[in-house]
Amino acid sequence: MPKARPTVTTLQLRLYVAGNGPNSALARANISALCHEEFPDAFELEVVDLIESPLRALADGIVVTPTLLKLAPAPTRRIIGNLNNAPQVLLALRNT
Repeated sequence: MPKARPTVTTLQLRLYVAGNGPNSALARANISALCHEEFPDAFELEVVDLIESPLRALADGIVVTPTLLKLAPAPTRRIIGNLNNAPQVLLALRNT
């Protein structure tokens, strides 16, 4: 009987930013580097620029940028800021 392959759960993230300001650029760089290092081939990152799409924030109740939403796996998490504290961000992303 063949062994079952372990399922890889894809980390689904949505980062809300406001243009290319310093904190938005830093948040983009930080979460991209962290995900490529810690979750290679097992993450999806959507970046939503609220300058271009302001109504997108309403659905998720975003009032501050940058804000990172962990959508899956459950539970959902919301992290606000430039995401420069990698250990804290990882703790929030891995806490299921």
